[in-house]
Amino acid sequence: MLLLSGCQWAVLDPKGPIGEQERTIILIATALMLLVVVPVIAMILVFAWRYRASNERADYAPDWSHSTRIELVVWGIPIVIIGILGTICWRTSHQLDPFKPLAATVKPVRIDAVAMDWKWLFIYPQQGVATVNEVAMPVGVPVVFHITSATVMNSFFIPRLGSQIYAMANMQTAVNLIASQPGTYRGLSANFSGDGFSGMTFRAIALSSGDYARWLAKVKASPQALGAAEYTALLKPSEHVPVAYYSRVPADLFPQIVDGKLAPGRVVASAGGRD
Repeated sequence: MLLLSGCQWAVLDPKGPIGEQERTIILIATALMLLVVVPVIAMILVFAWRYRASNERADYAPDWSHSTRIELVVWGIPIVIIGILGTICWRTSHQLDPFKPLAATVKPVRIDAVAMDWKWLFIYPQQGVATVNEVAMPVGVPVVFHITSATVMNSFFIPRLGSQIYAMANMQTAVNLIASQPGTYRGLSANFSGDGFSGMTFRAIALSSGDYARWLAKVKASPQALGAAEYTALLKPSEHVPVAYYSRVPADLFPQIVDGKLAPGRVVASAGGRD
């Protein structure tokens, strides 16, 4: 059944150091919890067999009510496990803080991500270009994603790189990621946002420095510009939107989106539909 599910196990197959550390946490936490789960399941089966009605050799103790050794095991082991998990969570929640810059010898790339209905807009302010439903990054170079939403709350997530983070209208957040090897990875919104949610995915492409430069050149060669009128048209709800490139983008586009200046009379939306 697991093979037929179609799951890509992306979180357990990371392609960046952040994802690798998160996978380690998942595996450690799972193993620690199985220390309780597996013995309990085994004891259920053993007890059901040993104390079945037909087994007359089993001890019969109707007045039994307490065992100090059992109490120590039942309470002691979970307390130790919770203590270990709590320590791990405390340390890694600070080590993997999404706002924490990643150590590197090269200057990070800034990419602004805007969640829409039902697509993703990516703005490269340092290069003056933008894309829809496709984001590229150089391998081995930290990427600082500045994230907001032009509609309802969404969640920015590239499973193979790690660290999902929520996107909310008129608010700006950030996440630092890095890809350790070339590839095309699936990005998505992990928060339900209405009718077209199932198609709200994007391609995250990790490229070598040369390929990344060529990709930028391809985007800059696009005849399309992303001004206020084009952005307003892009705001309209649409599903399964193809990849689009914009070679000219106003320098203050992302701040204006965060401030809500480009969406006068914006439709109020809820997770279940639109009013």
